[in-house]
Amino acid sequence: MSRRRHSDENDGGPHHKRRKTSEPLEIEDRLESLICRVGEKSTSSLESNLEGLAGVLEADLPNYKSKILRILCSVARTLPEKMTVYTTLVGLLNARNYNFGGEFVEAMIRHLKETIKLNAYNEAVYLVRFLCDLVNCHVIAAPSMVAMFESFVGVTQEEDIPQVRSDWYVYAVLSSLPWVGKELYEKKDVEMDRILSQIEAYLKQRQKLHVSILQVWSAEKPHPQEEYLDCLWAQIQKLKKDRWQERHILRPYLAFDSVLCEALQHNLPPFTPPPHTEDSVYPVPRVVFRMFDYTDAPEGPVMPGSHSVERFVIEENLHCILRSHWRERKTCAAQLLSYPEKNKIPLNYHIVEVIFGELFQLPNPPHLDVMYTTLLIELCKLQPGSLPQVLAQASEMLYTRLDTMNTICIDRFINWFSHHLSNFQFRWNWEDWSDCLSQDLDKPKPQFVREVLEKCMRLSYHQRILDIVPAAFSALYPASPSCVFKYGDESNSALPGYSVAVALTNAIKNKASDKEIFNILKDIPNPNQDDDDDEGISFNPLKIEVFVQTLLSLASKSFSHSFSALAKFHDIFKALSESDEGKLHILRVVYDIWKNHPQMIAVLVDKMIRTQIVDCAAVANWIFSPELSRDFPRFYIWEILHSTIRKMNKHVQKIQKELEDMKLRLAKQHKHRDSDDNDEDSGRKDGPLEEQIERLQEKVESAQSEQKNLFLVIFQRFIMILTEHLVRCETGGIDVNTAWYKNCRERLQQIFLQHHQIIQQYMVTLENLLFTAELDHHILTVFQQFCALQS
Repeated sequence: MSRRRHSDENDGGPHHKRRKTSEPLEIEDRLESLICRVGEKSTSSLESNLEGLAGVLEADLPNYKSKILRILCSVARTLPEKMTVYTTLVGLLNARNYNFGGEFVEAMIRHLKETIKLNAYNEAVYLVRFLCDLVNCHVIAAPSMVAMFESFVGVTQEEDIPQVRSDWYVYAVLSSLPWVGKELYEKKDVEMDRILSQIEAYLKQRQKLHVSILQVWSAEKPHPQEEYLDCLWAQIQKLKKDRWQERHILRPYLAFDSVLCEALQHNLPPFTPPPHTEDSVYPVPRVVFRMFDYTDAPEGPVMPGSHSVERFVIEENLHCILRSHWRERKTCAAQLLSYPEKNKIPLNYHIVEVIFGELFQLPNPPHLDVMYTTLLIELCKLQPGSLPQVLAQASEMLYTRLDTMNTICIDRFINWFSHHLSNFQFRWNWEDWSDCLSQDLDKPKPQFVREVLEKCMRLSYHQRILDIVPAAFSALYPASPSCVFKYGDESNSALPGYSVAVALTNAIKNKASDKEIFNILKDIPNPNQDDDDDEGISFNPLKIEVFVQTLLSLASKSFSHSFSALAKFHDIFKALSESDEGKLHILRVVYDIWKNHPQMIAVLVDKMIRTQIVDCAAVANWIFSPELSRDFPRFYIWEILHSTIRKMNKHVQKIQKELEDMKLRLAKQHKHRDSDDNDEDSGRKDGPLEEQIERLQEKVESAQSEQKNLFLVIFQRFIMILTEHLVRCETGGIDVNTAWYKNCRERLQQIFLQHHQIIQQYMVTLENLLFTAELDHHILTVFQQFCALQS
């Protein structure tokens, strides 16, 4: 018995100790949960929840102050949609514990400086706004906030800085005024007038060459597509005219005014914006997306006007919800639909406009395209009686305005719409879009419907599309996705290489070795080789045609069969693609056999790049070749090109990462050696690492050279075909602005926009070699607009 009792005591000891050591962690987790969840649905009022939480935190301050400070600084950055809830909480804590309030303000300023240095400018805006709202909660003195604004606006006077730097500091000030403008004007009206006058002068002189490259629509009707600072300035001007009165910001601190106004306030320390450096990357300018106005939501509450500050506040809060919850579509949809004061606004219209605004944002959406698709599906499930109708109305509007819509945004519209239909049994009233049937096939509307049906087929099957779309649309039906094997029909027996193709078919079916295949192929005459050419080295297009046509037709049953064929006969492919002409001809043959199945072409080209049968430059040259001119405006062509560029970029990044890791290893080895002076062999150990670094350095330089060459090839080809078009139009007296020209020019813009961070590295080369002053202004303007994005 005594032995068992002793064992029980021993067992209890460690468990008891473990519980004691985990207690602080449990309390910290509880505090984090309480802070993060305040302001969510509850049986108690928000005011009582805040008062209760302030009491809990005050009691825990002696032991967990640093943890509480860390959590509050974090939520200021990561949960901006609940900003006024947290500023009220800080206000209550400051009223109870003045020292804590001071420490929190200092921590926030530290965080703001670090965030700016890390180029996290979106989060920095939320921190500035949080500090501003602390003025309303009597935590920060208004004069010191005005002084910070003055230092921000002072950035516009700096010399030799990009405009985007000044833009951000001006935006940080203007976007905070809906929350704090009234309070600052009451205390410091003269200084605030001076700040706004400086901003106005800056906005009048800033260049806006970038605007047209970022607009979703080229037409200004029915809704102007305004530059973001111009639109915000108009909204702030109207707010000032309305005596800083707005009706949509939740202000829980008003309920505690009697407590907060008694609190002592803190002065912000003098704030000097971190200087501009080579590593500074500022947010790209934006154009405000407008799709609806008050006439589009006929029933219920009226939609605020585009220049009312309420429109800015609502959209900003919805963007914040998307930013905070985009990883969880169900949570995100629920948060959007439970927006505070939702009964005062046409919420569904605002949500749909904000989501499409992000999806169509140029250069790139903030999140993956598919996130917006899944979110809209989730919203339709949660609001089946109202949201699908708004979404259908939006789709109709987008279709109506396709003629002036940016080609990049049309691509995203195609992807979203086809994916959305696939989740709702492809139900759509196609007759409503029958106006596209009377237009030329190269016009945006018939092209859009054709590409949507092509995408829908990828998400179902060919016969399904024929069953659901009226026969009147047959001209836009996708082709039956079958391969075109020109040696498969006996009527083509007169074709050169026909007999070899038959022999090759039998050999592959009988599992012939590579050597046997080569023996069959060597009998094919080379149309490029003269009779007296004994070397036999020159590129043989017929050999490639017979082999690739035969192999891909035998493997045409599925993607998997095709991939297996590429893997099994990889050595033969490599031998046939030794020259640049060989690579290009392989791609031509892939197109010839699979021209009715764009998806198969896309996946085969992707696989061939991965397995190094062809290279990225060959794909770029093939896309601009005359053989593909018929399909040049097609969606899948640009899908292939952008996928190719991304592969090249990832390849370069991968090698750069390997090099950085190797350099870190060497640095650690040196550090270890320095701490151990007696190690005589350390010098010898460095040798292999330094050799590896040298080899990787060469690989990086080679990959970057390849990457630069790819962009040079692409831009050179664009310049050639656009110049040919412009000369042809000029000599023939034809209007330049054809559907083909619009598509091609916007595809050039797309290359610049989607890969802008990489292309920035090669700006000098592009300017010196291709985009020179002598270039036609129609083409050169695109390059200048791109340069303006970060100037």
